[in-house]
Amino acid sequence: MADFKMNGQAGLHANGDVKSYGDNLTNGLLQKEKAESKSVKSLSKEHDLVLKTFRILIADLCEQFAGGHPGGAMGMAAIGVALWRYAMRYAPHSPDWFNRDRFVLSNGHTCLFQYTFLHLTGFRDMTFEQLKSYHSDRPDALCPGHPEIEHEGIEVTTGPLGQGVANAVGMAMATKNLAATYNKPDFEVVNNHTWCMVGDACLQEGVALEAISLAGHLRLNNLTIIYDNNQVTCDGSVDMTNSEDVNAKMRACGWDVLDIEDGCFDVDGITEALEKARDAADKPTFINCRTIIGVGSAVAGDAVAHGAALEKDDVRNMKKVYGFDPDKSLQKGELLDPFFKDLPERGEKWKREWESLVEKYVQQHPKLGKEFVARMKGELPAEWEDLVPKKFDSKPLATRKASGLVFNPVAQKYNTFMVGTADLSPSVNMIYPGKVSFQNPEVQTTCGINGAYTGRYIHYGVREHAMCAIANGMAAYGPNTIIPITSSFLMFYLYAAPGVRMGALQKLQVIHVATHDSIGAGEDGPTHQPVELAALFRAMPTLLYIRP
Repeated sequence: MADFKMNGQAGLHANGDVKSYGDNLTNGLLQKEKAESKSVKSLSKEHDLVLKTFRILIADLCEQFAGGHPGGAMGMAAIGVALWRYAMRYAPHSPDWFNRDRFVLSNGHTCLFQYTFLHLTGFRDMTFEQLKSYHSDRPDALCPGHPEIEHEGIEVTTGPLGQGVANAVGMAMATKNLAATYNKPDFEVVNNHTWCMVGDACLQEGVALEAISLAGHLRLNNLTIIYDNNQVTCDGSVDMTNSEDVNAKMRACGWDVLDIEDGCFDVDGITEALEKARDAADKPTFINCRTIIGVGSAVAGDAVAHGAALEKDDVRNMKKVYGFDPDKSLQKGELLDPFFKDLPERGEKWKREWESLVEKYVQQHPKLGKEFVARMKGELPAEWEDLVPKKFDSKPLATRKASGLVFNPVAQKYNTFMVGTADLSPSVNMIYPGKVSFQNPEVQTTCGINGAYTGRYIHYGVREHAMCAIANGMAAYGPNTIIPITSSFLMFYLYAAPGVRMGALQKLQVIHVATHDSIGAGEDGPTHQPVELAALFRAMPTLLYIRP
């Protein structure tokens, strides 16, 4: 920013000389431009020091126990500053604020990135002592090798790559449904945004691609994927296995695409892109941030920086180059804490304003308001059990039909339930009378099955894995605010098993209805009668497996 330019004419030069802008330029305007240029330079210098300090801290945190994943966190630092300092709306001292933005780290191995920003922005549980527990054997550590939902500020457990993308789609769908159901003119009680961080590997996983396709079709403009494009995976450079045009693929899937050429340092450019994504008109946004893994280190741009601590001499040299004392470890410097200091109060202000809005909303719309408050608390009316039939007709009844007789009256009456199937509606018997499909209202289908965002019946298409991972995201949005029900043949839950397992690990309230299971071969033959899957699902921790 040595030169300030306006309308193609040189203005204030580095040496202080002033050239004419024209007869209409006043001294007041010139002084304003000088002040703005000085302010930009000052902020840029501040960002530079924050990024250097953050990267040194990441290197030290990995080096202390000789383990972890430093490279991605170092490369993503500027993205983190743009998100946590400027773009995201959240309240560190009220981490469960209902209308907060949701952040999902799909590339969960870079969890130190998230842990460090949770500490810096003021989440109370993530003290500096806790942050220093990363990769230690401390029994009280809150910094496991991948983010876990039990810890403050973590929305979902991620680790198996691509799962987080589908979780984020589920959260964005939850926002859309709740907003369409409860928002009224002058009362946007639900308007949060979902941000999802991904790496190169996430975009190769099938579950992510299934979810990306559905999100584009549904036009979830409240969803943003931020791509840490460092072109490195464990084995080496991405071009060993991938040569596709990622931007073109995302556009073909119905996403807007924004490019950031300098994802390592351009905090202002990234912030501008994030703000543009929040204001997106009718599509989800994909921000392609080109970064360098392990930036600033001797192994920058190399797969070596991915999953191993940097060498001690490398960390010392980085400190020298950045102007830090090479003999001191785990330094936060003078700027890092003050730079984020005001964020807890900013978050509490947003939360208070929202609570005031909800209070007025309940007064203006008492029936809807009462239901909305109950949904936020995860409360289901006790009389739901009265809708469950006590007996069936004496004539023989297929279990999938009996299942529908149990679920459908409850799902029909209570907005809490969102039912879906992976393209097997005629077979799984989950359609309830008067159902409305969850769909962008502007989409007019050839078959005539249209819908709205208020709809609670989800046509997932032939995307079993994404279906279950998306359901996890909806369930994680708020405990029992939405109880998702998925359905398919038991055989196809083998495709979806990783999603089912991740939901079980997180103890999320999701119901999976698996039909076409029998002790004998049915009309579809042995390919559709997986006798071995009962053992798989019975073995999953915290999964209740019921087989009639």
